[in-house]
Amino acid sequence: MASTPAADLAKARAIVLDLLAIPGVSGDEKAVAERIVKWLRDAGCPASAIRFDSAHTKTPVKGNVGNLIVQLPGTMPGPRRLLMAHMDTVPVCLGAKPVVAGKMIKSADPKTGLGGDDRAGVAVVLATAVQILTSKLPHPPLTLLFGIQEEVGLYGARFVKAADLGRPKLAFNFDGGAVEKITVGATGGYRMDIAIEGIPSHAGVAPEKGVSAIAIASLAIASLVENGWHGLIEKNGKRGTSNVGVVHAGAATNVVAESASLRAEARGHDPSFRGKIVRAIEKAFADAAKKVKSADGRCGKVRVDGRLDYEAFRLDEDEPCVVAAREAVAAVGLVPRTDISNGGLDANWMAANGVPTVTLGCGQVDIHTTDEKLDIAAFENACRVALRLATASSVDRVDLP
Repeated sequence: MASTPAADLAKARAIVLDLLAIPGVSGDEKAVAERIVKWLRDAGCPASAIRFDSAHTKTPVKGNVGNLIVQLPGTMPGPRRLLMAHMDTVPVCLGAKPVVAGKMIKSADPKTGLGGDDRAGVAVVLATAVQILTSKLPHPPLTLLFGIQEEVGLYGARFVKAADLGRPKLAFNFDGGAVEKITVGATGGYRMDIAIEGIPSHAGVAPEKGVSAIAIASLAIASLVENGWHGLIEKNGKRGTSNVGVVHAGAATNVVAESASLRAEARGHDPSFRGKIVRAIEKAFADAAKKVKSADGRCGKVRVDGRLDYEAFRLDEDEPCVVAAREAVAAVGLVPRTDISNGGLDANWMAANGVPTVTLGCGQVDIHTTDEKLDIAAFENACRVALRLATASSVDRVDLP
């Protein structure tokens, strides 16, 4: 049986350098999507295989394009495979100027991040498709998904439908660092918007007539810290995290703060324990509101609006996509290892939408910072792995349900 062809690494490097230079923060991915389409069309992909969904019309962030979905009919039998990555980057990457610096790619502008998260993943998937199309490599049915708005809530994956992807049986997400790290699970995340209503008063003339929203927020946060419900949380053998990450309050030092708005989160692999963290946060703010009173006994009010951003998931070690990923990583000379993430991934929503998806790295280093880099050797290994996953007939021998 023929072996997997060698990945065209020169083309892959050209693609990643091209994509990294295109601005595309969450909600503004259209230019990136158009460049992907151009690469595909130039490689011979028929226009009929390329389409966009309407995910951007359902997101809280105003978007200018939906998920880009490409479906290629197979030239050999086998279950449909999905390769995916997200197109958006975080704001610190706006204006990136990618340059090769030794064994790394970095931004020539020291004030910007690179955007390897996740243009590197996009490039891995796109380079694989371009090589398959231009070299007419045999392959089973393939779906490519280039998702939107991952960085602000995993929205592209949240609103994609398995039916629109051709209901793939094996799914692989490229997003992360070490190629040999195969992420088979991730935590669930719950976000909270907390509004505190105090009572304004002149802070010098009659502070006792007011109720400080800032004081309520401070007492609540202090209580969470003191009682072990903020940061890393370990209680009765359970583990999770929480964070009050944003606080907006007050207008002047001579006014008792009338209002405060905060944003917080709770994360955990165990939905029940994560629920306890959420309730502890709610209780801390409710209790704090009762403790801060004006001279005539009035109290402030607290409203907490919460939502599940993404549910935790965990793939079994014998899940077909996990088995296939391990085989592909080993085939390129690396030692595969499975991992669980404490951050959210597009794979969280893919699993919830009926497409179990394993996540593989593609060389990202120091993401979301101005020190971000792309490890070229790791990126190239990811391209080798992706080409094998997309074309190797050995992948079809995993036990499918």
